[in-house]
Amino acid sequence: MKIIHQKQISDIFHKPSTKIITSLQKGNKDISKIIIDNRERNSLVPSELIKMEIPIEFQQLKVGDYIINNTVIERKTISDFVSSMINKRLFKQLEEMSQYPQQLLLIEGSQEELERTGINPNAIRGFLLTITLKFKVSIIFTKDQEETATYLKILWNKKEKSMSFNVSKRNLTKDERLSFILEGFPNIGPKKSKDLLKEFKTIQNVLNASEEALKKVLGKRAPEFREICEREFKYF
Repeated sequence: MKIIHQKQISDIFHKPSTKIITSLQKGNKDISKIIIDNRERNSLVPSELIKMEIPIEFQQLKVGDYIINNTVIERKTISDFVSSMINKRLFKQLEEMSQYPQQLLLIEGSQEELERTGINPNAIRGFLLTITLKFKVSIIFTKDQEETATYLKILWNKKEKSMSFNVSKRNLTKDERLSFILEGFPNIGPKKSKDLLKEFKTIQNVLNASEEALKKVLGKRAPEFREICEREFKYF
């Protein structure tokens, strides 16, 4: 009977390739690492980078998922992109990314897959245009995590001066905080929230306003807004 000896599988996150270890131990200052946020450990992108013998380092990043020299990269799956589009979380992330000279948004999945999410295609296109034109952030669609890693490798190969990691979460102004709270309501965007605050001055006044008073700003959306304000919480 023939005995097959199976090669032991190594832990790629704790045993990087010998070539990478050797270069770093020699103190080669020309080698920069791709800095990866700890939350990306569960994705296959870091393992793909290690297969390509790219030096990586996990950190708790305040902004972005990957840092390569002076570029910050936010990686989104299609579902995550749609979710952050609906709750407007991506807008805040894009503002924080502006602290870096270069910003890149990587969306994993095809545009056809994005359009199959049920979101109005024109709403998606408008959102993508806002990202590009207003926030000046480049967008690249990748088919999977392997292709994402390939783009990161190409970017890593471009020799540019590294930037300090001394960035921070953007603090909202007092007025922006008020507007941000109202934007949590369905169909209330930045413009409507500001219009409500201009009309009623405080959030308390907005929440206490009658449906008729709200119609001056929200029109046919007023009943929905009023219903949410008065809706009783049901325990899960």
